[in-house]
Amino acid sequence: MAATRYRRFLKLCEEWPVEETKRQRDLGVFLRQRVAQAFREGENTQIADPETCDRMYESLVRIHTNYYKNKYPRLKDTSFTGVTVEDCKMILATDVLKQMEDMKKGTWKKLREKFYAKKPEEDSK
Repeated sequence: MAATRYRRFLKLCEEWPVEETKRQRDLGVFLRQRVAQAFREGENTQIADPETCDRMYESLVRIHTNYYKNKYPRLKDTSFTGVTVEDCKMILATDVLKQMEDMKKGTWKKLREKFYAKKPEEDSK
């Protein structure tokens, strides 16, 4: 039975998209890592709690297939702020978040990073 569960999780991982704009923060990448950890021995892995494993799988399938999005359709694809889904994806991209974080840095911190060879975190050690 563990072999069947393993194959189902592998199929789900294959179908789950990976967003390149969210490096190191993507749910698809995280899912693949967790499946690899949980099934270290592949089909021969012994599952301690099969019911919990099945519930997790079913929950992930509902997320992947947009079950609740389809069950409870929205009238508009915007939030109360008026921001569209495409705008949210762009804002949450890793590169944009890094740019916003760089903009938050103070002038002294920017100058310090520019002129010192080592990073400010290393100074505090």
